[in-house]
Amino acid sequence: MDKVKKGVRLEHISKIYQDPKTGKDFYAVKDTSLTIEPGSFVTLLGPSGCGKTTTLRMIAGFESPDEGEIYLGDEAINALTPNKRDTAMVFQSYALLPHYNVFDNVAYGLKLRKVPKDEIRERVMHILDLVELTGMEGRMTNQLSGGQQQRVALARALVIEPSVLLFDEPLSNLDAKLRVSMRTEIRRIQQEVGITAIYVTHDQSEAMALSDNIIIMKNGVVEQMGSPQEIYYHPVNEFVADFIGEANFLKGVMSGHNGTHALLTIEGHEMPIAGRDDLKEGETYTVVLRPESGHLADQGGLPCKVIVSCFMGSYQNYHVMVGDTLVKLAEHNPKNKRIYQVGEACQLVFDPEEVHVL
Repeated sequence: MDKVKKGVRLEHISKIYQDPKTGKDFYAVKDTSLTIEPGSFVTLLGPSGCGKTTTLRMIAGFESPDEGEIYLGDEAINALTPNKRDTAMVFQSYALLPHYNVFDNVAYGLKLRKVPKDEIRERVMHILDLVELTGMEGRMTNQLSGGQQQRVALARALVIEPSVLLFDEPLSNLDAKLRVSMRTEIRRIQQEVGITAIYVTHDQSEAMALSDNIIIMKNGVVEQMGSPQEIYYHPVNEFVADFIGEANFLKGVMSGHNGTHALLTIEGHEMPIAGRDDLKEGETYTVVLRPESGHLADQGGLPCKVIVSCFMGSYQNYHVMVGDTLVKLAEHNPKNKRIYQVGEACQLVFDPEEVHVL
């Protein structure tokens, strides 16, 4: 594709629905402003009902915002119908035409646009090669596996050369192993083509594997937008920390400083954490500890008691109680480490730089 890459911009977008039970209005999406850079892969992530699919449908033109404006590049597109927008959607259900073969399914959008036959053949064969379906153009869609059908749906969306490709949970009908391979393929194709992609999912591992940036939504509001690394290591609140990956939360009171480290008193024990200018003595904070960021030792940390100890091959899975707080740990490469057994008293140790404070 030689087209100029376009991004998407949402300015104070809201969508209001009426609750059928109560008759009251509610915001499915509330005052959302986003900038999606040209050529990037961005995932809308969140639990059911968070507003992610409604946001995608408003970008596609299947829903109209009640407030705010949507831009594709520099063009305001609120007034444009879906077929007039420079976008294409890959659906959860594939939405393939059952009486057409693979070639005709992929060519359908080009025929509607009255593209010349020779150009249609050239573009369709090029896209089928890109999605690794060369030689299958004569097959009917009911002769294809789920993964192959998804590739046809992707090819059909790509062949019209949209500026923005939209994905509505496209892998949810595939088995777990195929989902992993298909998300790798989707990312490969997106990077090869250089197209802007917006992807909706509730699967955090999909979001982490695919995205340049992740947008976490809750109750119609954007909680955080950032790279997978930013969101994983620097979540803005407990909801984000718990939604991306697994997180332990330890409450502590800021009690002073030790050189460049702040000191938090957790369960009566002072623990060093990375110093920050906004931490105030006497205030209560939450330490976000990822399972891989802590380990067990005989001393040097927070007293705890082991309640689960399971060998998982590449790591030892521990559940320990720190006071009344359950902490889950994944100690990697346990082969030459001491293994703590259920009922043992030990100490939870973590690197001050490896935790995040809320």
